[in-house]
Amino acid sequence: MNLDRNNRDKKFEQILLDSIDEAFSTLGESAKTSIYFYLEHKFMIARQDILYNIDDFSSALERIFGLGAQHLKILFMKNLHAKLEITCKWPTYEWPLSKWIVPEMTFQEYVRLMRQNFEAANGDKVEMGVLVNEREELQK
Repeated sequence: MNLDRNNRDKKFEQILLDSIDEAFSTLGESAKTSIYFYLEHKFMIARQDILYNIDDFSSALERIFGLGAQHLKILFMKNLHAKLEITCKWPTYEWPLSKWIVPEMTFQEYVRLMRQNFEAANGDKVEMGVLVNEREELQK
């Protein structure tokens, strides 16, 4: 069982790193290489350690890119979401319009939530909450 958890951790780590790589690649391959170099040498965050230093990684991006870091973080989240093909149910409240309110979430919280849901999945196949499209939701 511990081996299963280790495999899931490694798989999630690889998916997250691929998602980050894709986002950095939109800036160009040389920019991606420079960003990783700068992260490792200036902020002591190696590429393979990003998952374990997500708060420091996020802070480093903000120091490097300023407000532009938010765009990259959104791109990381979109890429991660597409690769995991999962959706988490957001908490709802006890009043009628609550399902239309989307809670504000940081990049770090999003990664933690996706990791928890990924780890909760059975076996190697990711079977988690399915995105309910709006038409189905409205028909209820």
